[in-house]
Amino acid sequence: MDRATLAAYDKDAAAFAKDWHAQPAPVDLHGVVEDYFIRGGTSCDIGCGSGREVAWLNANDFVAEGFDASDGLLAEAKRRYPRLKFARAELPELKGIRSRSFDNVLCETVIMHLDPALIAPSVARMLDIVKTAGILYLSWRVTEGGDLRDSHGRLYAAFDAGLVRTALKDTTLLLDEEVVSASSGKKIHRLIAKKNS
Repeated sequence: MDRATLAAYDKDAAAFAKDWHAQPAPVDLHGVVEDYFIRGGTSCDIGCGSGREVAWLNANDFVAEGFDASDGLLAEAKRRYPRLKFARAELPELKGIRSRSFDNVLCETVIMHLDPALIAPSVARMLDIVKTAGILYLSWRVTEGGDLRDSHGRLYAAFDAGLVRTALKDTTLLLDEEVVSASSGKKIHRLIAKKNS
């Protein structure tokens, strides 16, 4: 994770969590998950933030746990959802998560916070923790032109979707689209991949 981005999340975790939970429900994300995730399988959210999607997954028959690199955001998640499982793990290594651990892996608007050189290894590692025939959901905020930083100092890397597709070469792509997020109102790119072996 980009250090300035991580510092921003740690510094203002409560404010970010409040903002995210005030946004409209991400009904588009939920619809895609219900269409593609393996119901009854083990699931995780990489970059879970304040835990909103982990809570939704668990409430909808996807037994899930959340991982994030920000201690501040993990504290918010644990405070809001004390009965759910959250732990620290940072891309690209995801230390402490075994290969082929989950049927479903969700990573919603996280990888654009990585240095572009770390995007492909991060995608490969997330695919590594998916079981054979399992599902990986990836999305990122689309940044046109060059990299930029917002007023909080968070990095929004500009990169071609081909970088992610190449890292997913040993999968079957089930969905590949650019849409406007129902929750944030920002343009995102989302991919759903099924792990072949």
